[in-house]
Amino acid sequence: MNIKRIFKSMIFHTTKLIILKPISYLNHRLYMKLYIPLLKNNGMKIIGNPRYIGIHVKFDDFDKISLGDRVVISDGCILLTHDYSLTTALIAINKNPKSDIALIRNISVGNNVFIGKNTIIMPHTQIGDNVIVGAGSVVRGKIADNSVLIGNPAQVVANIQEQAYKWEKYLETDNIRKDKK
Repeated sequence: MNIKRIFKSMIFHTTKLIILKPISYLNHRLYMKLYIPLLKNNGMKIIGNPRYIGIHVKFDDFDKISLGDRVVISDGCILLTHDYSLTTALIAINKNPKSDIALIRNISVGNNVFIGKNTIIMPHTQIGDNVIVGAGSVVRGKIADNSVLIGNPAQVVANIQEQAYKWEKYLETDNIRKDKK
């Protein structure tokens, strides 16, 4: 890790802890207006306007992650762009690298995607548009548009349009919380 990257990381985490964390509890819209430029400044590719990214979301290499419009990433999620298990695999076939080696792969998240709390997005994952990822899922690979997936490993369990029609009945019940604009 070079000095410039360490310094940039320190500024990012200090800003997040001292400025953004208190704001995130008071006004999530203001928090997002400040957080998105900070993420972009660190190299993340953001197309459109993410709706919400939790304060406790962990990102690997910012420049290896792209986010689409209307993305929600709930608290506790981890987006991993590196995989050090390559070193273990090489040792298993009697190739002993002089140091640990990581395979670095991109992550892309499409438009109108909801990623539930404590989900892990693995390296080289491509999440399409209109996708719901259930809380606690471990996601890898290419996820098709209009999918609802859950689990470890995450599996597609529904089509988002079919799920929306099932959930419509809840709109006029006491089981709904509507945020103010």
